[in-house]
Amino acid sequence: MSFYDVLHRRRDTRGEFTGAPIPPEVLRRVLTAAHAAPSVGLSQPWDFVVVRDEHTRRAFRDHVQAERSVFAAELDPRQAELFAKIKVEGILESTVGVVVTYDPDRGSPAVLGRHAIADAGLYSVCLAIQNLWLAATAEGLGVGWVSFYREDMLRRLLDIPSRLRPVAWLCLGPVASLPETPDLERHGWRNRLPLEDVLHEERYTRRSGR
Repeated sequence: MSFYDVLHRRRDTRGEFTGAPIPPEVLRRVLTAAHAAPSVGLSQPWDFVVVRDEHTRRAFRDHVQAERSVFAAELDPRQAELFAKIKVEGILESTVGVVVTYDPDRGSPAVLGRHAIADAGLYSVCLAIQNLWLAATAEGLGVGWVSFYREDMLRRLLDIPSRLRPVAWLCLGPVASLPETPDLERHGWRNRLPLEDVLHEERYTRRSGR
């Protein structure tokens, strides 16, 4: 696939995982791609925790399901009915979990380029996640970003130091296929906006072509 094919084939994967093993050299390539991401001041403020243990993954899945219930209780009846049809994780179905953390002290005290924008380090971690996602897609793997969790719970579960922020639990593994349409669009939760709706010229108040 070309780069643009990979970009547009990327999906947030949940129910398509097969559970098949990932060859070690493939996993290494995907993690190396993540580690090659740009970072503010070359701080490289990420770490990757590869989680294979079924007991750990089951404990996390149970926590996610509880948080799903919390979110569902906040929805109106129509949204709740729609949300009930949407799968939000593939923690047990995927081959491994990859937890990506943010270390704000990496490269401190003088992180070049972070003095005015404190969140630049966090943005760097998100770039590493995107690199991982695109590399996995190019390798024929699926990735699902799980966000229904409390950070303190994940710190305790994986012995993550309190000063680090667990940014993402990524489900990773071979998939039967990648869907043509993202799940949230397919279920009617939300549609992708046209580029014109988010494109501005020179000033935010000037819409492109409007």
